[in-house]
Amino acid sequence: MEKREQIYEGKAKILYTTDNPDLLIQYFKDDATAFNAAKKGSIHDKGIINNKISTKIFEYLIAHGIPTHFEKSLSDREMLVKRVQIVPLEVIIRNVAAGSLSRILGIEEGTSLACPVLEFCYKEDKLNDPMINETHIRALKLATDEDVEQIKKYTLKINELMLKFFSSLNIKLIDFKLEFGKYKGKVILADEISPDTCRLWDAKTGDKLDKDRFRRDLGNIEEAYQEVLSRVSR
Repeated sequence: MEKREQIYEGKAKILYTTDNPDLLIQYFKDDATAFNAAKKGSIHDKGIINNKISTKIFEYLIAHGIPTHFEKSLSDREMLVKRVQIVPLEVIIRNVAAGSLSRILGIEEGTSLACPVLEFCYKEDKLNDPMINETHIRALKLATDEDVEQIKKYTLKINELMLKFFSSLNIKLIDFKLEFGKYKGKVILADEISPDTCRLWDAKTGDKLDKDRFRRDLGNIEEAYQEVLSRVSR
């Protein structure tokens, strides 16, 4: 597969065209950001780790009927993906109170929620990705009602699958962020699934194994990411 033109660079990834107009190469960077890039840094080999973790999780989800943009792993830092039109929404699902949910609603971090909480945010950096609801989505024409329903259906199913997946690794899935895209008229899962996009706690010790170690200056960031990769790779 021939890598051609760079068409996008985000906080954590770069996208390149290929000799197939339907496929892109997604390159994972070591750059780390938090608080909508107000805090910036680098995590050694983060791109390699996140590429490998995302590959394992995409393969698992595909095997359980979730359509994704993932095609195959190409190298330590690169995967081949379908060229999607990203839906400008970040979809967050929460199983345990943490982060902004604890801060905004005054719920103690670590409190189990009676049911998964699904949130939508408008994917717009200059607005700090504000939380929105389904009528905002309809009013701003960010996605059709049909696409939103499909996204919700997939997100809840992905949550069920990932809860089982991480529980088998003695990891507690606290919450995570997903992005979706349209490919040939269909909604599919895109972006990545990694310690950058998930809150993951050790099921026994409660140790944080995700980007909160960077956000909160907890140290041992590389070790936490490596620990997740080690368990995912068993």
